[in-house]
Amino acid sequence: MFEDLFSLKGRIALVTGGSRGIGKMIAAGFLSAGAARVYITARKAGPCEATAKELTAAYRSECIALPIDISMVAGCELLAREVIKREPKLDILVNNAGAAWGADFDEFPESGWDKVMNLNVKSPFFLTKALAKQLGAAASAEQPAKVINIASIDGIFVNPTETYSYAASKAAVIHLTRRMAAKLIKEHINVTAIAPGAFKSDMNRAARDHADEVAKRVPAQRIGTAEDMAGIAIYLASRAGDYVVGNTIAVDGGVVYATTGSEIAG
Repeated sequence: MFEDLFSLKGRIALVTGGSRGIGKMIAAGFLSAGAARVYITARKAGPCEATAKELTAAYRSECIALPIDISMVAGCELLAREVIKREPKLDILVNNAGAAWGADFDEFPESGWDKVMNLNVKSPFFLTKALAKQLGAAASAEQPAKVINIASIDGIFVNPTETYSYAASKAAVIHLTRRMAAKLIKEHINVTAIAPGAFKSDMNRAARDHADEVAKRVPAQRIGTAEDMAGIAIYLASRAGDYVVGNTIAVDGGVVYATTGSEIAG
């Protein structure tokens, strides 16, 4: 009964922003769990293709690069067409591509607002919409298709850093996940979200460059690892997560839900 609980054998996945950071961790995890093919996309072709080659060499399955800028709807539709050309169905979509912007409240620019909102909120919605038929083709009551949105703990609690559009966008992703789940579960497509805390990435440079210092502020006393991120993604994508619908799971070492008032004040 339980032998294939976390298996992704034979499944087809697409991970946006998959050339580095959290997206690369998830793509590698899917390949390790037996996914037949994992497509990754990123704005820059060189890093995207290099990561695809690296992951293909590391695992028995194939990682395929589709370098496309999905910050606008036209890019989302182009990516969807490229996937549709290659696959009759899509089992798993991970909406991970994202951007951040920090600036003082009095100086925060419209460009920083629009860039972040477009990529972090608009793109996941329109890419999922463009791939809905492919996801539906893979979906059944016995094996739902999966959409996993990558949110952030910054959408759950108030980070002291002045990243206004980023925090707002991730809060929007969390609620968008619930709304999309209510619609798509009727088609046997499960929509969930992951809210990462501190993981090494180009977006989270503090965790990348000052891991020991950041770890002191995490109840678990460490930052997240590739195994932590791959583990939650595999859980949600596999049979193990089939009854999880609309949830956002914080993967943060306890920052949001295991911090006392005195720790916050300190």
